Amino acid sequence: MKKIVFDSYALITFFRKEPKYTVVRDLLVQAANNEIEALMSSVNAGDIFYMMARKSNIKNAEEVVKALHAFPVHFVDADFRNCMEAAALKAKYKFSYADAFAAALTIQQKAILITGDHEFDALKNETGFKVKYL
Repeated sequence: MKKIVFDSYALITFFRKEPKYTVVRDLLVQAANNEIEALMSSVNAGDIFYMMARKSNIKNAEEVVKALHAFPVHFVDADFRNCMEAAALKAKYKFSYADAFAAALTIQQKAILITGDHEFDALKNETGFKVKYL
């Protein structure tokens, strides 16, 4: 089964109904229909909470997290191995630490990262890393 990894950018695009949110919606429908497996690092879920709370308020951020739990997305907790792989990527490339977790999970799971964040362009030659931009 094809695997995808959402970064925080992708799901924030969905929640805010920004341009390309329908791409994310369609992927969520595919995941609900068991056509693909959707994954997200718990670190990126925390990043969503942080960004929503900062741009709006804590109550809205909590509602977003509640909605995330209803999504057909498997949240992967950051274990020691994942933290070390994310840290190695962060040391090698210029992008956020949270993004490093999305990239590491993508490589580990042999998945495709779904994002609109072009900071991931830096990883274009990283073995095992695949990205699809919104």
